[in-house]
Amino acid sequence: MRWTGPDGFEADDDVARIDVDVVHGFLTTSYWAPGIPREVVAQSVAGSLNLGVFAADGAMVAFARMVTDRATFGWLADVFVLPSHRGHGLGRFVVSTLLEHPELKGVRRFMLGTADAHELYRSYGFEALPEPDRMMIIRKDPSDIYGRP
Repeated sequence: MRWTGPDGFEADDDVARIDVDVVHGFLTTSYWAPGIPREVVAQSVAGSLNLGVFAADGAMVAFARMVTDRATFGWLADVFVLPSHRGHGLGRFVVSTLLEHPELKGVRRFMLGTADAHELYRSYGFEALPEPDRMMIIRKDPSDIYGRP
């Protein structure tokens, strides 16, 4: 499915159109997935509902994915706009389009993690966990999973 965005940009959820090299290139420099192997990125894209944002020349310039069962729960992940394309409203475009995706219409709980965009996500209705003591996590060191470079 395709959506028209600001300044002639287009969003598309066709997984075949997602440029895994662009996603991998950005994530390896992010605070949340530094050094992540390309094959792990490819697997995460294959298992998610993805939204790429594309410039008029077809280059992917922004991305977000939803880890979801498409029925009850979604985890918004890996949201980014390439630095060269910031300032066009593409961050808001990719997030709002993905949250309103028809395949997520019945989802009753969305979650995400962020270190620096709390106000942006609050504008969509995200809030701090009301009962954080109900949530638990298992953390594994990436080097234990992917090995050391």
